[in-house]
Amino acid sequence: MSDELWDHLEPLLPQRERRFRYPGRKPLPDRDVLCGILYVLHTGIQWEYLPQDLGLGSGMTCRRRLRDWNEAGVWQRLHEVLPAELNAASRLDWSRCVVDSSHVRALKGGWTRAPRRSAEAWPARNTT
Repeated sequence: MSDELWDHLEPLLPQRERRFRYPGRKPLPDRDVLCGILYVLHTGIQWEYLPQDLGLGSGMTCRRRLRDWNEAGVWQRLHEVLPAELNAASRLDWSRCVVDSSHVRALKGGWTRAPRRSAEAWPARNTT
């Protein structure tokens, strides 16, 4: 992960305080855990098969941290901040924009449907 992207993401992550009494094991740095999350999402492997020799923590640690960040709204805020900054810098090509139904609701079913047209110049004859 680039330093530039990390500088945008780090302030959005929730800060966790360690317990004073019985602090337990020191938590992994957020940047390493994020790299582990991105590795799993990019490769498509299961969380428990995240290679330990990469130094990105265990798969369960990455999975739990992803869940916590999702509940804290980190991804929604990142999705609001990054496009706004890219748009302000004129680095977005809106002609290549795609609206997905998982992000934009179609209220009341949208417009009325257009009649279906046949692919043929004339309709086929009934053969039954």
